Amino acid sequence: MTKQAELLQGTLDLLILRTLDLQPLHGVGISDRIEQVTRGVFIVGPGSLFPALHRLAEQGWIAGKWTELGNKRRVKVYELTKSGRSRLAAEKRNWEKVFTAMNRVLAEES
Repeated sequence: MTKQAELLQGTLDLLILRTLDLQPLHGVGISDRIEQVTRGVFIVGPGSLFPALHRLAEQGWIAGKWTELGNKRRVKVYELTKSGRSRLAAEKRNWEKVFTAMNRVLAEES
């Protein structure tokens, strides 16, 4: 039995925004942090992560800049923008509504 779960549509954006709210990270760092925080329930591969990063950057919610790591490897580090912080706050409010509604449905007796 696997611990992994499928992400609901739109949830990946929220996970990325929240992760970058804590600190700027490069793509693999974002993926690793999501896996760590969710204890392996959500594993975000490059095929999902990088299109999401590009989409969020196009929206102006994150910004990326190229930098060199200590081993001379170039990586793009992403950070949350002011607009991204506003979007994160709105997404958190929406998620709380969805969570509450789903709990009501699931708690309902047959």
